[in-house]
Amino acid sequence: MRLKIPMPFSFILGQQKKLRKKILKAMPSLPLTAPARTVRPRKPRTVRTRLIEVTGFGTNPGHLRMLEYVPPKARKGAPLVVVLHGCLQTADDFDRGSGWSALAREGGFVLLYPEQRKSNNPNLCFNWFRPSAVARDRGELMSVRQMIDNACSRHHVDKKRIYIQGLSAGGAMASALLATYPELFAAGQIVAGLPFGAARDAMSALSVMNSGINRTPQEWGDLVRAVTPQAKKMPMVSIWHGTADRVVSVANARATLSQWLDFYGLEEADGKAVTIKGQAARVWHDAAGKPLVEFCLIEGMGHGLPIMAKRSASVKAGMPYMLEGGISAPTHLNRAILASR
Repeated sequence: MRLKIPMPFSFILGQQKKLRKKILKAMPSLPLTAPARTVRPRKPRTVRTRLIEVTGFGTNPGHLRMLEYVPPKARKGAPLVVVLHGCLQTADDFDRGSGWSALAREGGFVLLYPEQRKSNNPNLCFNWFRPSAVARDRGELMSVRQMIDNACSRHHVDKKRIYIQGLSAGGAMASALLATYPELFAAGQIVAGLPFGAARDAMSALSVMNSGINRTPQEWGDLVRAVTPQAKKMPMVSIWHGTADRVVSVANARATLSQWLDFYGLEEADGKAVTIKGQAARVWHDAAGKPLVEFCLIEGMGHGLPIMAKRSASVKAGMPYMLEGGISAPTHLNRAILASR
């Protein structure tokens, strides 16, 4: 019987080295490793925006940014639309979501976006609840006024056709601008906003947002009369709100309605029922038949700006407070702008 003696590991390793040398000698052109693949770095994705920042527009006591879009079709005497974004939004975000720059390009009007800075408010909310921020010729209110004056001068805007829209905190700021500078505006749209003078600090602002505040129509109207004792112009005020809003209580829409009806000397019972793209609304007119107040409660809608789906086809999912549906607040205001020609 013969015993099998195992080969030592060193002998096996030596044989493998000899075999490798034979292969290399026989096939010197055969690569034993795969060639390295060239990986080209991907170009960073850039987000196109039509908004251009404007500096040096005034003393800017509110320390806001001014951005604008002037379409090629804009001519001397074009309208101006001022748009105020909500909390956690930027002007670029709001513009891409709302479709305002597309409407401006089609209609040939100038678009102005005041933008909040984090140094003023970490959540990018306009400080509508601070009396110093919304006083005439002071703070953030004065900064927006200076932007409007600057845009009107540089682009030869028709000063009789200046419009404003604001969402949430921007809606509350739009309320303040309409109350304090009514002579500036032809119309304003307050979306998911609050009435002028509803709060005086951050704590009272949270309380009002959650549940509103009880005041009589005259008390609400007096807050506007206190800052505009002799209004020379009566802008049309359009109030939009969702009944399922959990951020700003719908009670604030009703308070805003009471404020402007009282200021204009109108009775709530005199409102006429109308429909806006199938949505029920009410409108109040002056003696000459001019619409002065518009009130649109959207059943089941949460906190945000109602927009048409086709206007936001390129919007990324998750953009805050843009609510797609069958009705659009920007498109509705745009109809008033086009009708003013």
